Amino acid sequence: MPTPSMEDYLERIYTLIEEKGYARVSDIAEALEVHPSSVTKMVQKLDKDNYLVYEKYRGLVLTPKGKKIGKRLVDRHSLLEEFMRVIGVDEEHIYRDVEGIEHHLSWESITCLEYLVQYFHADPSRIEELRRIRQEDEQKEE
Repeated sequence: MPTPSMEDYLERIYTLIEEKGYARVSDIAEALEVHPSSVTKMVQKLDKDNYLVYEKYRGLVLTPKGKKIGKRLVDRHSLLEEFMRVIGVDEEHIYRDVEGIEHHLSWESITCLEYLVQYFHADPSRIEELRRIRQEDEQKEE
């Protein structure tokens, strides 16, 4: 399994390729707010571990393994963002919170959260009930 740092790179590379059709070192550096030299080192490591194929000055291509993991990571991120919305987390906190927890949850926990999100979406009154409980509790604190 990739490290949390490798996951961040694979997730971003996958997203860039989906959006633009390619991912250059400069694009990755800008997206992750790191130096291009750091990207080059990580890309070389990802190449060594068969997540992508990197040719200096020519670019990179995700391997089937890299695509599979990249998609899984993007899906995990999206699921966690949706979970945060369902439970009523303010939009301004969602991205940072997801970035803080996504690497610390097991895939079993992610799957359970996916079922929970499906449960809430299957009957929107469940979401309303959750929000009502929260609102009543917040009113008690005032």
